[in-house]
Amino acid sequence: MEEDDAAEEERTGLAYSADRGRGILTPSDREYLLERKTDYTDHSKKQKRNRIRRRLRNAILDFTILFESLEDRDRETVFNPDDDDRDAYTQGITDMLAFLHLGTMGYYTPFKDMLSEGVNKGEQKLAGSDYRMVTVDFNVDPVGQIDVDEVIDKLESGDFEKITEDELQAFVRLLAESDEFSVADLRTDMKAQMTEFIEHVDAAREQRDQRVEELND
Repeated sequence: MEEDDAAEEERTGLAYSADRGRGILTPSDREYLLERKTDYTDHSKKQKRNRIRRRLRNAILDFTILFESLEDRDRETVFNPDDDDRDAYTQGITDMLAFLHLGTMGYYTPFKDMLSEGVNKGEQKLAGSDYRMVTVDFNVDPVGQIDVDEVIDKLESGDFEKITEDELQAFVRLLAESDEFSVADLRTDMKAQMTEFIEHVDAAREQRDQRVEELND
């Protein structure tokens, strides 16, 4: 029961608002999926799921029309939400990509091929020419076991550039799950250090730009 209450507390953003207008899902669909309404018969549940699947398939087909025919200003308006709603829309886009990734597993055309073609089509539409061609790199590489001592040695010696992306992800995850880790303390400490860090970054950039100018004279 406590887990259900905790899950419900997390569902407080714009996406979960009961007053939000219809999208692919109707307000009734959301009530069903979020289990806010549970007095369904087995038959009505089956009907509800069938209707959601049909609307999803039709929504996927609608994107062909939206890509081809929706005016640029309308598309730009959709992806320019109010500041207060920006995080919710960013999460929605992220979850949409996650849903597509899951849904196309086992599909006869690999997700990465469709992603590559889609990005190319978008670039060509933006350029107004099919001569605009880009390379899209997309790989799903699981983060595995890392040598913690080796990562700490790199940190202690200041060899930050030698820390791989896999090591960084795994190390941060391990750190966050440690009983000795305090998010509140880390937030305070890092904010205090950030000003000095930015000063060093700016100084390095200015010195680099000055050096380039000297070499070009």
